[in-house]
Amino acid sequence: MRVLPDFFESQVAEVPDAPSVLFGDTVVDYAELNARANRLARRLIAAGVGPDRLVAIAVPRSVRLIVAVLAVLKAGGAYLPLDPAYPADRLTHMVVDAEPVMLVRTEDVTSLRLDVPEFVLGDPSFEAACERESGGDVTQDERRAPLRPAHLMYVIYTSGSTGVPKGVAVTHSGVSDLVSTQARVFGVRPGERVLQWASFSFDAWFWDFTLALLNGGALVMAEQHDLMPGESLRETMLKHRVDHAVMPPVALGITDSEGLLIGGTITSTGDVCTRSLAAEWSKGRRLYNGYGPTEVTVGASIGGPIDGIQEDVSIGTPWDGSTVYVLDGSLGDLGDGTDGELYLAGSGMARGYLNRPGLTASRFVADPYGPPGSRMYRSGDRGRRGPDGELFFTGRVDNQVKVRGFRVELGEVEARLESHRAVEIVVAVVSGEDASSQRIVAYVKPSARHEVTGDQLREHAREALPEHMVPSAVVMLDRFPTLLNGKIDRRELEERAARLALDATAPGTTAPADAGEEESYEQILCAMVNEILKIGHAAPDDNFFDLGGHSVLAAQLARRVRSELGVAVPMRDMLGAGNIAELAGIVERTERTERA
Repeated sequence: MRVLPDFFESQVAEVPDAPSVLFGDTVVDYAELNARANRLARRLIAAGVGPDRLVAIAVPRSVRLIVAVLAVLKAGGAYLPLDPAYPADRLTHMVVDAEPVMLVRTEDVTSLRLDVPEFVLGDPSFEAACERESGGDVTQDERRAPLRPAHLMYVIYTSGSTGVPKGVAVTHSGVSDLVSTQARVFGVRPGERVLQWASFSFDAWFWDFTLALLNGGALVMAEQHDLMPGESLRETMLKHRVDHAVMPPVALGITDSEGLLIGGTITSTGDVCTRSLAAEWSKGRRLYNGYGPTEVTVGASIGGPIDGIQEDVSIGTPWDGSTVYVLDGSLGDLGDGTDGELYLAGSGMARGYLNRPGLTASRFVADPYGPPGSRMYRSGDRGRRGPDGELFFTGRVDNQVKVRGFRVELGEVEARLESHRAVEIVVAVVSGEDASSQRIVAYVKPSARHEVTGDQLREHAREALPEHMVPSAVVMLDRFPTLLNGKIDRRELEERAARLALDATAPGTTAPADAGEEESYEQILCAMVNEILKIGHAAPDDNFFDLGGHSVLAAQLARRVRSELGVAVPMRDMLGAGNIAELAGIVERTERTERA
């Protein structure tokens, strides 16, 4: 079996002059990227990096980030992504737990104070040392030990149920089947452009990276503010003529699909792809729906192309070299159409959780259907298999709650609401401190093409669900709160349901301007913030993020400013404004500039 550097180097040999990475106005071809990675790899080997040795990487989005990752893998090591924006305590835990032998960072990353030897990219003396190294491919003989598929490739930390992050240790074993699946499904050709959207701290980043660089494509990178869902993301994709992209439904739901990825592909992953989203994004491009937790090499199954008219959007069939079982509580194989827990097996399964043997043993269990000694991963996800072998995600095993003494699967409530043609995204939560006050609250992002009210959706639910499962309230949202990996933040929705009244969607209570007096930008923006955040007390000296906003909601605010005020405020300014009054000043200055 081959390891990742083998696949990359084969592309270098085939298309050395083709663009490999685009960042701003910088374009680097395959031959140059390969040579830069080889030089850095030799410095890493000399410093002790080799198979099963971790290297922490703290490098912002840039060509240097790609060079660093390739260099670590070429040296035989595994990379540990560190996001400098993360809290220091979390980064410290990751480093103490993973024990990397080296930190690779850039000169502008100065916030990390880790007791680890480091290489500083951009430092003149270090860059000069790299230039003295050979740019030819690193051979097995040069590595500290031969690199095999069973060796570590990366360790990515995910949140843990106990509040302590856990590191998922992934090897090279699944790379061959990942590349095979990508080639079969997407068929990326040299010169085609793949958007690098996901954060480096998540395994979706690795998908973007490999979809481009292990298939001869060009990886399109951009600053974070240029990738914010909505108009910024749309403009970035149009500007760089992106052909392939992967994003979660929450990002797709607030980005206009018109004119994007024509003839290319879009893959929805990370949350449920609804009928409404499928109908929108299947026009003019191939739409796929992917599934797979961090505990496998990026994914386990993929469905598509999706036609946008099917009743339920499937997660498709297993990747090459992968198996997805639907099992009952006794690990019995369930028949077609019966819900059970999804167990994942095959070449892409992770080694386990780093330094967590107990947790690894509880989640990575013996595979009774595989060869002797094989394992499978207990995902905690529920699903079913259709008559044609297509898989369908139906919720979480632990998404079961009790409401007024009745046992309720919130996934069933969500599935019913998702079946309405006007619903793009829905999340159901339970609110209430005691049994007498518990109620189901459904948060819904409606389709822009269809009008619907909360009462109509409750009636739609009542047509198929018993009364105790019908939501007490349906709250419409333009944007969902998200985690750093783009997935919907369900805990935030639970907290909103606990603290907001059932009429939380009512307009804010900011005092209107006197009769005949034109509203100021401060008043207008305060009213917008009240409506977006579902509050009634936004004042000019308030900070949008302190009030509960986040980057996706900021993108929504920017879109409203553009559509209602006719002023296009750059996302960099939206994110950087200290308070609403400062943002109002930015809007006013931007308007004057646009009119000049």
